Parts: sequence; C-alpha cells; structure tokens
Amino acid sequence: MDFKRRRLAVTLRNQLNYPLQFNPFVFSKMFLLWVAVGIVGGIIAGLYWTVLEGLLHVLSQFQGLYVIPLMALGGLLAGLVIHFLGDPGEMDLIVNNIRFKGGRLEPKNNPSMVFSSLLCIASGGSAGPEAPLVQVVGSTGTFIAKKLRLKGEDLRSLSIAGMASAFTALFGAPLGGSLFALEILHHKHITEYYQALMPALVASCAGYVIFILITHIGIGPTWDFPLYAAPELNDFFYAMLYALAGTAIGWVFIFTVRKLRGIFEHAKVPIYIKMAIGGLAIGIIAYYVPLSRYFGHEQLNVLLEEPFSLQFLLVLVVAKILATAFTVTSGWRGGFIIPLFFLGAAVGLVIHNLFPEQNLPLIMVSCMAAINACVTRTPISTAILLATMTGFHQFIPIMFASLTGFFLAPKTPLINAQLGIRE
Repeated sequence: MDFKRRRLAVTLRNQLNYPLQFNPFVFSKMFLLWVAVGIVGGIIAGLYWTVLEGLLHVLSQFQGLYVIPLMALGGLLAGLVIHFLGDPGEMDLIVNNIRFKGGRLEPKNNPSMVFSSLLCIASGGSAGPEAPLVQVVGSTGTFIAKKLRLKGEDLRSLSIAGMASAFTALFGAPLGGSLFALEILHHKHITEYYQALMPALVASCAGYVIFILITHIGIGPTWDFPLYAAPELNDFFYAMLYALAGTAIGWVFIFTVRKLRGIFEHAKVPIYIKMAIGGLAIGIIAYYVPLSRYFGHEQLNVLLEEPFSLQFLLVLVVAKILATAFTVTSGWRGGFIIPLFFLGAAVGLVIHNLFPEQNLPLIMVSCMAAINACVTRTPISTAILLATMTGFHQFIPIMFASLTGFFLAPKTPLINAQLGIRE
C-alpha cells in the first residue's frame, strides 16, 4: 500500500513538471499546484481572521484598569500553550529555514502558533497576524510539496508561495504581498529566490480572492487617507526629508528591541513567565495610552479621523515603540509590520503638527514607508503595499521615502537571518 502511494506521488510530481500536452500557451500543471496552495492559504487566513475578529470583539470590552490583568493573563495562557504544545518560533526562524534549510517550514508546531497568537493579538498585544499566518500557510506549502516529493527550488517555491498568499490576504495587495515574501528573506537582494516569484504571484491572487469571499472584508484601501493633490517635483525631495524622521524612529525601535531582547534572553525563567511579564508591561502602557493597544489596523483610522495634540502624539510614539518592543521580545506571537505603519503615521502627524502648512498625506506615507523599510529591509514591497493600503496612488514619492529608509538603516538588520546568520 505504501509503495502504491509513493508511486502515485512520483507520477503526479512528474506530471506537474511538464506542460500540458494539449495546451499551446505558457501554462503548466505546476500552475494548478500554485493555485491550490493559494486557495488553502486563503481558507486558513479567512478562518483565522474570522476567529480573531470574534475574540477581539469580546476582549476589547475590557477597558481601563482591567486591561492590565487581562494582558498579563493573556501572556501567561499563551506562554503555557507554547510550553506544552511546542515553540513555533518567530520570523527569524522562518527566514532561517527558507534560506538555510531548503525552504522547509515544519507544520508540527502550527497548533501552538495559532492558539498562542490568537490569545496574544486578541488580548491587545502590539503585533499583527501576518507573522503567525506566514508560518502556518508557508508550512502548509512545505507539507504539500513533501507529499508530492518535490525537492530543491520547487519545495522552497511552494513554501514561499504559501507565505505570499498569507501576506496578501492581510494586506490586500497581491503584488506587494508576493514581493514582501521574497524581499524579507534577505537584507539586500530581492531576487535571491527569483524562481519563486511566479508561484508567489499566482498563490497570492488565488488566496486573496478566497480570503475576500470568506471575510467579506471588501476591496479597496485599508485606511481612509486624505486625498493627495497632483505631485510636484519638490515632493520627491520632501518625501526623502520626511523619511529621515521615519528612519530615525526606526533606529530607536531597533535599539529598543535589541536592549529588551537581551534582558528577556538573560532571564532564566520559563517562557510563560516571560510572556506574563511582557503582558503586564504592555497592559500598563495600554492603560495610560489606550491607542497603543492592539496592532494598529483599526487604530490607524482613529489617528486619521480625530485631531490630537502634539503632546499626546509624542507620548503615543514613545508608548507604541515600547508596547511593540515588549510584545516582540517577551515571546508574544505576532508580526510588527502593521504596528510599524501605525508608528510611522503617528510620527507623520507629529511633523504635521509642527509644520501644519505641509502636505499631510505625503508626510504620513513617507514616514510609514521609511520606518518599515528601515526595520524590515523591504523597500520595494513596502512602497507597493502602502500605495495599495492607503490609496496613495502616486507611487514615486513613496519609493523615494522607502529607499531613504532602506539605505539609512543600521548595517545589521533586526532579523538576523536576513544577514546570513544560521539559527
């Protein structure tokens, strides 16, 4: 029986490697496999998002002083999940496995990742669902590839395709999500795994459609940004100037994360204790600055809709840096891309408060692009993602700001595996 199953898998793999005989177009059976990975990714992302929204609705009712014990308890429970079900790792491990372990993302700890991340994100951690979903869907791509006995770049490409479909589902940008999945794997070279670009694009498109059908989240910009007038040549230079502020905050964020990471790594206590301590710290910050709670998906629209004083915005920037740093260093599961966008928007509003005659949407999107490119080393995909998520369709100013953040970033990236350090 095992022999028959192996022979069937080998036969299917051989068929996938060759174009359809009756098809005169550039189309192969591998295309169907990429679509299948995208569909699976869209289903996983859609179900995850649906459950997350339900938990957010329940736990967001805890306000005021109740936030502090809630988040300490959330960290403790999530830590116990990881302690008993296994440590699923973080973005460093994902990048490391893609680069140095043939693209194999192991699915064995996916239950731990799903349950722990839902607890962390829903209780109010300053980290989003993109990293957990990238791990889960990317490892699903690995699982499918191994079942079909695919090896080498074919296996790696399916893992990356799964990652891309997860990014795309949450960001709503198939091209940006595909490039992000490739770009985040190295601190300099977007094309290191260029063979995976087409699988990533196909899986992203398929996953995005399925995600929309499940969640009914709608198509269009994620945030209601002010309209941006026709660009002028000076805007390119202004974008780079504003990007300096975003990049500076990126440096502060990286420095803060490294310091806190060192403290938590030297603490010889179980992970659930670390996460409880982290939850306590995040809860205290959220009590004093409620807008720093959560990963910023909805909170960024609040920034855009309501006027805030310069003093409050400065406090919010500091609080968001600390909240996100405690989240990612104490073991809480989640991604920091959306929190970085939120932080960049807050920095942009600080600048606009100081110079109210300047162009608000240009300031905000420039700071958002610069801080994310500085921290994640993804200048091209960051520009595409922001153009899609903000409705800021003048791509060139965002690209100028994004490249500024990228080239002025610290030499050593925050994600060590981007540099080539084996985990």
